[in-house]
Amino acid sequence: MSPRGSTYDVVIVGAGHNGLTAAAYLARAGLSVLALERLDHVGGAAVSTEAFGGTGARLSRYSYLVSLLPESLARDLDLDIELRSRAVASYSPTLRDGRNVGLLVEHDEGQATRQSFRDLTGGDAEYDAWRGFYADVAKVASRIAPSLTEPLVTAREMASGLDPELWSALVDRPLGELVEARFSDDLVRGVVATDALIGTFASMHDPSLVQNRCFLYHLIGNGTGEWRVPVRGMGAVTDALARAAAAAGAEIVTGAGVSAIAADADGAEVRWHDGSREHCVRARHVLSNVAPWVLRILLGEAAEAGTKPEGAQLKINFLLSRLPHLKSGLDPHTAFAGTFHVGEEYDALESAYSQAASGTVPSAPPGELYCHSLTDPSILGELADFGAHTLTYFGLHMPESLFATDLADRKLEAVRRAIDTIDVHLMEPLLSCVMTGADGRLCVEAKIPQDIEADLAMPGGHIFHGDLAWPWASNREALTTPAQQWGVATDLETVLLCGSGARRGGAVSGLGGHNAAQAVLALRG
Repeated sequence: MSPRGSTYDVVIVGAGHNGLTAAAYLARAGLSVLALERLDHVGGAAVSTEAFGGTGARLSRYSYLVSLLPESLARDLDLDIELRSRAVASYSPTLRDGRNVGLLVEHDEGQATRQSFRDLTGGDAEYDAWRGFYADVAKVASRIAPSLTEPLVTAREMASGLDPELWSALVDRPLGELVEARFSDDLVRGVVATDALIGTFASMHDPSLVQNRCFLYHLIGNGTGEWRVPVRGMGAVTDALARAAAAAGAEIVTGAGVSAIAADADGAEVRWHDGSREHCVRARHVLSNVAPWVLRILLGEAAEAGTKPEGAQLKINFLLSRLPHLKSGLDPHTAFAGTFHVGEEYDALESAYSQAASGTVPSAPPGELYCHSLTDPSILGELADFGAHTLTYFGLHMPESLFATDLADRKLEAVRRAIDTIDVHLMEPLLSCVMTGADGRLCVEAKIPQDIEADLAMPGGHIFHGDLAWPWASNREALTTPAQQWGVATDLETVLLCGSGARRGGAVSGLGGHNAAQAVLALRG
């Protein structure tokens, strides 16, 4: 497919959800917009796919929950999407003194949650600490959340009026210190810590504080930090954004893998090949929805291996004929309705990190399971009538470097150990509940960082395009241009970031696209 024109106000490289967000905002403002996508479909990581052919079930193959997408953005673009709350926040099974027990946290915490803490810890102190901790974090989240769709403020401005001790504990000192000071129970500490480690390979005491930044991003979405299930799968979010962009007049071309961007003071030329011939268009501004590391290559710089991001996760999609029963006795329809933590006790998280850092696949990998079909049966298609369910596993501390040699064997080992760690808490092996597909194989699909890079061109398989940054500016940071003010600047005035690599990017939020669009509109006056 060829573009209709040869010049545009804006060309967007990458039609993932952020690129589509930017396209919709800019086209609605009357600008000519061309979005170029390497794959034969839009959406990037935010897609729904029939991963197991012939089953009719459409899974959120890569990204899977939504929290950071601002409600204001959905209103601005008239997005027809439904984000549904899960009935349960989390369940975390564990072995305690030879007993199979667990920690249940309701979506709306009540007596069942308090009793679960009491049964696990022997009293109310840990639950009271839990409530106090998250009440404190909510104050910080309510300050940060509205700023995400506004020009950057400085750290000093963001901290103004907040408890200085809490602020310092969250942004100046390793998060592990705060978790250990506030909580005593190993499992409770671990459940809190997991939000700091999703897609982030670090110890809770890492001096870089990358874990602190990851933690904040997981708790600030719309001021509540709630992670919701997109009805009809993550692809429904992308489809709504694509419709909004197209309806506003944006042009979207798939099968267009950009090979070069040549920028100058007046704009930039963008080149790509569609498999048959090369194309070139010119734009006043280019928005990059690819990782900053990839953008530098497109601009003609050398690919520096030492600066390449490194992802750290194992994603496994399952299609089950039934939910497995638990040794703790909790109804699986309750246990799997939220985030199901396995091997995520605090000491276990640190042990797994140490093993992975030394080049060993963790013996009991920490990870989380999500059964989206309990919240949204529509993704199952006709299988919903037969008790089937989807199950998504996201494993922590699985850095790309673990699979650099003996990739196939290491991948099989990681999957086997992850399933073994899940099976510890089940009455029946998980694989005994997995459906067989039309090809005669079990409906199990695993993705390590190398797969993510191959599928989505995310360098190192890093789901955030690189380590997350604080969602504010440093006190000495230059904020003189619109691109700097919106956190989307590169070294080139005519090329801006609009993806997860932008300041305040990461996860399915649309923030990178929204903020890049605002910067372009401000630049044009």
